[in-house]
Amino acid sequence: MQRYILKRIIIGVFTMFAIITLVFVLTRTLGEADPVAILLPPDATPEDQARLKEKFGLDKPVAEQYLIYLKNALRGDFGNSFRFNEPALGLVVSRIPATLQLAVSALLLGLSMGLVIGIVSAIRRDSVFDRFGRVLALIGMAVPQFVLALFLMLFFGVMLRWLPIAGRGGFTHFIMPVFSMSLVGLAAYTRLSRSSMIEVMNSEYIVMARIKGVPEPVIILIHALKNGCIPVITMLGLTFPHLITGNIVIETIFSWPGVGNLVMTSIFARDYPVVQVIVMLLSFMVVTINLLVDISYAYIDPRIRYR
Repeated sequence: MQRYILKRIIIGVFTMFAIITLVFVLTRTLGEADPVAILLPPDATPEDQARLKEKFGLDKPVAEQYLIYLKNALRGDFGNSFRFNEPALGLVVSRIPATLQLAVSALLLGLSMGLVIGIVSAIRRDSVFDRFGRVLALIGMAVPQFVLALFLMLFFGVMLRWLPIAGRGGFTHFIMPVFSMSLVGLAAYTRLSRSSMIEVMNSEYIVMARIKGVPEPVIILIHALKNGCIPVITMLGLTFPHLITGNIVIETIFSWPGVGNLVMTSIFARDYPVVQVIVMLLSFMVVTINLLVDISYAYIDPRIRYR
């Protein structure tokens, strides 16, 4: 088991290093916009631009900038934001609670409702509830997040004026963004848990348990549910990164002051240090979550450890 975990950690470290390197190179080589030209007024002199480039270290070759970045990053220095003139890491960290508030809430809502609908649909196949669950899952998979978000904003925010359409205030600001993000996860968990539970309920050991007279609630809760949840755990590792990246669109639409909103404004402003820190933290989060999912998967199914 230790060897399996160590292998996954090494893969995660190399993945993060590759992503950080790729983002560093792309931010400085793609596009014609100059961050110095964006920050300075139109009447700025070439001398002003040269001084600002020297301050940000943009006057050096990209390879030299990269080596300096790695050297400083090993000491915990990821540079200052070009726009806000404060440490990029601290700026991004201050936005993380707002992003996690949306992502975790949407994940819990989609997971809990999806599991309940999927499991009940599998137990009561072809019932009215099962048909409702399948239709809901189909809608959730077909409707893009931003379309649902815009519809909710138009209907509940503009037409009915029941909910605020922007900002992060009380609970009412929280409803539309979370629902917009959770519907895709709800649909995925519903379909996956339903199909997985149907397969498990038709397996030989479940049939034998019924022949032996084991009560149906015991069969479902003790025997079927554990094995039926293995694919859901795998999906959990895939869904959370999707929620984090989906935050970028949802936070921008609802003006939610999180990391997603910050990365959009930083990309347009060519604020390289902030973009790099955001990508680094998101990559670390995704790699860590996938590592935890792999470990939990190996504990549930020991055969995974020896592959």
